[in-house]
Amino acid sequence: MDHMNWRLLIERGEKQQRICYLCGMARIISIDYGTKRTGIAVTDPLQIIASGLDTVPTEQVFTFLKQYFQEEEVECMVVGLPLYPDGNPAQITPQIEQFVARVKQLFPDLKVVRQDERYTSEDAKRIILQSGVRKKKRRDKSLVDKVSAVLILQDYMEAQRNRFEL
Repeated sequence: MDHMNWRLLIERGEKQQRICYLCGMARIISIDYGTKRTGIAVTDPLQIIASGLDTVPTEQVFTFLKQYFQEEEVECMVVGLPLYPDGNPAQITPQIEQFVARVKQLFPDLKVVRQDERYTSEDAKRIILQSGVRKKKRRDKSLVDKVSAVLILQDYMEAQRNRFEL
């Protein structure tokens, strides 16, 4: 697409997501799946920064994702893979595998990857405590889920960067 067409899109007020889609950039979304709540984080369209998006009741996660995917271009979903310290799968792993299967069914063109999420909840609690958040807010488990989703996404992004560095 030439320079004039880019300017035309901007002058017409096209959304930033459309411009990013045209230049081949899309967000990455990450999921910290839980039985009650699911933490969600996303990158910016240039895939530089990971930010917490929301925490939703798990029974509403697909409704949330459908709406989000209508509004934003997403190329990849990173799902936290809960493992015990010894590397064995945690008890919730079968539920996460069902979640991943449903994601693939609903969004067949979406790349879905799993990322080790060991210690992300503990790290999230520590980060929240160090950030100076008031005690009442620190007790909000949805904040821990959202920060855990950010940590999962950051770990994935770092692994991807390291993969391409020689």
